[in-house]
Amino acid sequence: MTVVAASAKSDNQTYGGTLDKADLENFPVAPFFLPAAWRTDLMAVYGFARLVDDAGDGDLADPVRVAELLGVPAALSTTRSEQDGEAAFRLALLDGLERDLDRAFEAALTPDATAPQHPLMRALVPLIDRHGLTPEPFRRLIEANRVDQSTTRYPRYRDLLDYCTLSADPVGRLVLAIAGVSTPERIAYSDAICSALQVVEHLQDVAEDLGRGRIYLPTEDLDRFGVTEQDLARPTAGPRVRELVAFEADRARTLLDHGAPLVGTVSGRLRLLLAGFTAGGYAALAAIEAAGYDVLAQQPKPDKRRLAAKAARLFAKGR
Repeated sequence: MTVVAASAKSDNQTYGGTLDKADLENFPVAPFFLPAAWRTDLMAVYGFARLVDDAGDGDLADPVRVAELLGVPAALSTTRSEQDGEAAFRLALLDGLERDLDRAFEAALTPDATAPQHPLMRALVPLIDRHGLTPEPFRRLIEANRVDQSTTRYPRYRDLLDYCTLSADPVGRLVLAIAGVSTPERIAYSDAICSALQVVEHLQDVAEDLGRGRIYLPTEDLDRFGVTEQDLARPTAGPRVRELVAFEADRARTLLDHGAPLVGTVSGRLRLLLAGFTAGGYAALAAIEAAGYDVLAQQPKPDKRRLAAKAARLFAKGR
């Protein structure tokens, strides 16, 4: 169960239920056992990340309203193709969100500064001040969505991991900063976990991503297994696609294994939270395996009982 402050609930309802998507993630975003202040801060970070992702993916419930808030022209040049116009609009939204992020940091540092325009951006102000956060991880999440507007294929696995440093790793670093436990060792472990979670999500979303014109499976691996884009567009996965997905799942599991010792470096409720994050990745991989690595027929989702059992084991063992 996710707990959200009353004001955040109101803003959430007004701006398309962005925070409701937390319940669809592979891992618990802000579980009930955390202190209320932590839950509020984690939901603020999640709200920012989800807002930016929805802007970059064209999934905002009311993009025109968001554009108005951010001072972004909703209508772009009619001389552009529809596809180019949509990409330009998304990039303009991302630029507007980055300007609003600047206002959030200015408001945290200077009480009489102009407040952010979007309510989910305003929610960042108190936690920026409270935890002394820097803009870099937030900017990286915005940049990841800019990359999505122009980069639709990743030649090598290394290229995909480089993308994860923008799209996933900053979230883990923000969690550590909010908890006040950031160290170089923990950041390295966290980056491995977050990159793994991103790779797993890409495996779950192969069909959805292809519908957006994107393929996050490395091109070198598609070639290695003899998989074509037409194969990924089929209603069910053939043997070669399944072999490819199994290969990428093993890679993700290796990343999780590298990062899992993070759990043992902390204690108490934070340890349980990090065990839950990590277990979410393992449970999603188990769901993919249980589906016979057919990620095209349906989106494999982790079983909550399996997730809870894995989290308990990680909590007990510390890795």
